[in-house]
Amino acid sequence: MKKLGFTILKALLFVIGWALLVSVLAAPKNENPAVWRFWAELLPLLCTAAVSYCFWLAEKRKICIFPSSNLIKNSVTGMAGGVIWVGIPFLFMAAIGAFRITGHIDVRGLWLWLVSVLLNTIMQELLVRGYLYQMIRTNYNVLAAACVSSAVFTVLHGGAFEAGLIPVCNVLTMSFLMTIVLEGTKSLITPIMMHFVWNGIGAVILGGVSLAEDYPHVFMGVFEGSEILTGGNCKMEGSIIVFFINILMMIGLLIYYRRSVYKSM
Repeated sequence: MKKLGFTILKALLFVIGWALLVSVLAAPKNENPAVWRFWAELLPLLCTAAVSYCFWLAEKRKICIFPSSNLIKNSVTGMAGGVIWVGIPFLFMAAIGAFRITGHIDVRGLWLWLVSVLLNTIMQELLVRGYLYQMIRTNYNVLAAACVSSAVFTVLHGGAFEAGLIPVCNVLTMSFLMTIVLEGTKSLITPIMMHFVWNGIGAVILGGVSLAEDYPHVFMGVFEGSEILTGGNCKMEGSIIVFFINILMMIGLLIYYRRSVYKSM
């Protein structure tokens, strides 16, 4: 019980400390929306890194909070996985007439918007699958770490609770999928890049994934048909199609990684 209580205390202090630090830092005003958004994503990332570093020191540097083996290989793997992950639901919806592109917009500073998406993705993954995940994994096991970190990840996407059961299930399964990728590749880089492609292509390019309201999107897309398929106000992240794709990818990766382990023995 003492071990459990101490683990819960560290987890709470980590999350609360991060939330307090983020709440007191505001992005500097800027007339350029792309520049303002860059600072709005950079500051929370710096807060996450600072809090993680402090807790890493408190753990006497015994916990690896940012596993990053095979940087190039895992970056490419993550991006390829992200293209498959985001591509399948868009192509499926387009095939059944639930999604179509009606035009495009010239987005100023597109590269900076994408950099901001990357910063946001690094922040999210470091927050939930960095110190917090690795600390619980070290003290208990992968399942406990996955459940707690996924709960935090879901709370961060609080809008899902207002939207209904399917969006919540999608966020949870997305988090478990990222955890499987982390464990399978032994690198936080892979889920970061996979998550980045999901948000970058899905939101900024195709406009079918929900980010902060000020994010632009290059293509003007229209979702039509049943909300259970199109996701309604949650867009693609509220679609039952995404839920099944998440489940299938989780099962497929678990089988693949398990076979890889056996082959290496």
